[in-house]
Amino acid sequence: MGSVGAGPGSEPDHGDTPHWDVVVVGAGPAGALASFDLARRGLRVLLVEKRRFPRWKVCGCCLNGQARAVLEALGLGELIERQGGVPLRGIRVGLGGRQADFPLPDGRALSRQRFDQALVRAAVSAGASFLPHTSARLGPATAGWRGVHLRAGGSREQRQVHAAVVLVAAGLAHRCLDGEPGTGVRIQPRSRVGAGCLLPATSDGYEPERIHMAVGRQGYVGLVRLEDGRLDLAAAFDRALLASAGGPAAAAAQVLEQAGFAVPAGLAGARWQGTPALTRQATPLAGERFLVLGDAAGYVEPFTGEGMGWALTAAAAATPLVLQGVRGWDPALERLWVRTLRRRLGRRQRLCRAVTALLRRPATAAALFALANRLPPLPRRLIRALNEPPSAPAPCPLPATLPWA
Repeated sequence: MGSVGAGPGSEPDHGDTPHWDVVVVGAGPAGALASFDLARRGLRVLLVEKRRFPRWKVCGCCLNGQARAVLEALGLGELIERQGGVPLRGIRVGLGGRQADFPLPDGRALSRQRFDQALVRAAVSAGASFLPHTSARLGPATAGWRGVHLRAGGSREQRQVHAAVVLVAAGLAHRCLDGEPGTGVRIQPRSRVGAGCLLPATSDGYEPERIHMAVGRQGYVGLVRLEDGRLDLAAAFDRALLASAGGPAAAAAQVLEQAGFAVPAGLAGARWQGTPALTRQATPLAGERFLVLGDAAGYVEPFTGEGMGWALTAAAAATPLVLQGVRGWDPALERLWVRTLRRRLGRRQRLCRAVTALLRRPATAAALFALANRLPPLPRRLIRALNEPPSAPAPCPLPATLPWA
């Protein structure tokens, strides 16, 4: 039943294919992995992405043990290594001019260009169709279907397709649910904004196989070497710092200096990319024939690759509900999806939120850093808790009768 798809970067001819089992909006890790898992089970899947592929993203190039365990469970355990993923042995944290090293279990660094492209290719090989450079917006629900309005990039013409289930994995600032009653986003009042850039392989001072995390008074900067030797920089800044520093390059230099890290050459002349406010929660997370996942469902500032693990975990968790929804939608699926996200991601996200809050208080952060240096098992336990593999996924497919209905 899987449709014949085109490779990433090209637009397939869908002809007269207005009806799909699943339309997935967003070809990031959550959307691409969900498309792969559903297509390999025989569903007709259309994966829609508003940007052209391959493309660079501000963050997400660190994959922790949780992310790797999900890929392994879905049969993609070798994907990271085949793309040249760099093993991550540890994390170096800098705060107040002092540094400390801690082990990082089972991590990998891989550029989003390669990782996302590889996931999309896996989805297409499994039978999904891929439609890049196309925006999508949820349309009306009809008997047995949910409409999706598609618009190719640069075109004013719009066409509509229908899906038994729509997965919305369109990222932080998506407009896919515009017009859907009750939708909204709650942004944390002090939420930081993201910024990042890629620096050349000649940038000195940052060895491979290690995350370097500089914690400053008004933000943090993470740096890691990618598979081609380039240095990936991803940061989260208070808006006040960006305004006073005059831009992300100066803000990053300030945070790095506060942490005692070297300012890499080429920082000021780098091509920067930004994000909207990071810490947020979307509502609703599900509705009639649609589920929201990945960054579109909400975001918490991560530290060691947790964000990618959360996205991939949600993608795998969606499969049983989608299979049931294709057979017949039940409002109980909407409630189950909310409970599923809370159960699989809630504890880790609360932990990250707590760490972020503590690091915003200079005196508390300094005290915690000194304690971590004196008692290394404490930060090791925290890192292990954030990186541990998820619990076993729900059995799939589900029985024809919903046990909770």
